[in-house]
This record gives sequence, structure tokens and C-alpha cells, in this order.
Amino acid sequence: MNYLNTLIPVVAAFSISVILCPVIIPLLRLLKFGQYVREDGPKSHQKKAGTPTMGGVVILLSVVITTLFFMDRQKETLLVLFATVGFGVIGFLDDYIKIVMKRSLGLTAWQKLFLQLIVSAVFTIYYLKVLGLAPEMLIPFTGGMRNGFYVSMPPWMFIIFAFLVMLGTVNGTNFTDGLDGLASSVTLLVAVFFTVVAIGTDSGLSVITSAVAGALMGFLVYNVYPARVFMGDTGSLALGGFVSSAALVLKLPVFILIVGVIYLVEVLSVMLQVGYYKISHGKRIFKMAPIHHHFEQCGWSEMRVVTIFSIITALMCLVALAGL
Repeated sequence: MNYLNTLIPVVAAFSISVILCPVIIPLLRLLKFGQYVREDGPKSHQKKAGTPTMGGVVILLSVVITTLFFMDRQKETLLVLFATVGFGVIGFLDDYIKIVMKRSLGLTAWQKLFLQLIVSAVFTIYYLKVLGLAPEMLIPFTGGMRNGFYVSMPPWMFIIFAFLVMLGTVNGTNFTDGLDGLASSVTLLVAVFFTVVAIGTDSGLSVITSAVAGALMGFLVYNVYPARVFMGDTGSLALGGFVSSAALVLKLPVFILIVGVIYLVEVLSVMLQVGYYKISHGKRIFKMAPIHHHFEQCGWSEMRVVTIFSIITALMCLVALAGL
């Protein structure tokens, strides 16, 4: 698939997303699927209470429709689509329990982990047994995808590794979804990176990677500050499933540490904050975690944080491309 043909799924997914949002947003409002804002969160976020959430269904529908219509190599594409939808369904359940059933924590940590492990297990079995893909990954800056150095591992080790990659990335995108347009903007750039790679390697994934990019472009029209809709866990977990599964199929999981540096920093900021709080008996490293809230507390506007995080992601995507 060439660059021109890749534009078709982008335009299609963008159009579906832009058309669906004005339909879904009033429906979410009618069903009272409004955002719950924690009382201990940033005070500036209190005005967001009640804003329609679970908008991730728009992203999922746009990606699914576009991918199924335009995909050419089915097995690889369907695997990434499965992971995207699978984690999206987990997010939907979490959102539904929190908003509709009025349980503020949604799924318990163990329930969420169990469901995520099931999706990850199906992914790895399909990857190894059905696709017969090699359990290996490319090391950046070692000669590119054709001549670079690949680290191979036994299947059992790859399964554990894939679990860690998928769960880590999914939680990273989830933590990143805390400001208007942040997760959408960052993941849009990551999707563009994977699209460029998919085209260059003729992997067959360019349809779904470009569909995700197009869907996020359309969603951002309504999600950028001040957001008229939030993606919720439905969207953030789906995006994590997409990023991790696409990286694994392309044998680029290490590259998530580069292009997904924002995800990594967000997760690390939470881990450091919680860990230090416990060992120091109540002291904090950051004013608030995840780290995007720290910058808010320092006086940065949401738009400034999103813009800078997006610029960092764009630069890191260029670095990653140089490492191929």
C-alpha cells in the first residue's frame, strides 16, 4: 500500500468520527454518562463534571468500520484490531460500572488485571500459533528493520514479555488521559509513526494504523480544550491496546519507550509519587500525579501541557524513525 492509498482510511475514519460525535455526544448526555471529577483533583477540573464521557466508542466504531472495509492482509490486521477492541471493551465495562452503576472505582484492580491478561493471552497465542510470527524484537539504532539486531526469545519468555508490554502500555495511555486532548494528541502522533513504519515494511498494518490516526483527528475536533466529550477508559484502554499490539506485530516494542515516552513518564510519575508517599510517611515528590497535573499545579494551562507533550512526542517519533 502506498502513501496515497493510506490517505483513504485516514479520510474515511476521520469522516466517520466527525459525523458520529454530534450524534453520540447528545446521546451520552441524554443517558447521563457524564464525567466524574475527583474532589482531590485540580480545582480547575471541577467545571468538567458532567461532560459526556465514554466517547471512546466513537474512536472504536470509526476504527472498526474503516479497518474491516479497507484491510488487505487480514490476519495481522485482525490481531491488532482484536487487541484494540478487546481492551476497549474492558474500558467500556469500567466506565459503565463507574458511571451507570455509581461505583466510583469501576472494575476492581484484580478484575481489570484478569480481563487484561485474558486479552493479552489470546493475542500472544494468535501471534505465535496462528500467524507463526517469530518471538523477537528489533533493537533501535542497530541497522534498521532489514539489517538490524533482533533479540529472539523462547515462546514462554515472549508471552511474559508481551504481557508486560501490553499491560504497561495500556496503563500508560490510561494515565495520560487526564487533560483535554492529551491522550488523543499523543497517540495520534504515535499512530502516524506506526503508519510510516507499516508502509515502509509492507506489513499490512497501514490500514488500521492510519484508521486510528484518522479517527483521533476527528475525535480531537470535539476533545481539544475545552472538551465537549471525553474518551473515558473506553478510549484510553483501546488506544493502549492498539499501540502495544501494533508494536509487537511490527517487532518494535522497545520503540514504545521512545515514541511513547509520555506514557512512560506518566506511569513513572505515579509510581514514584505513591512509593515515596509510603516510605516518607506522607511526603510527595510532585505536587500532583500523574505528572501532567503537576504542571497544572505549577500554573501551566491545559493547552500548554498538551502542546509541549505533543511536541516532545513528535520529536521522539522522529528519533525513533532515525533508529529504524
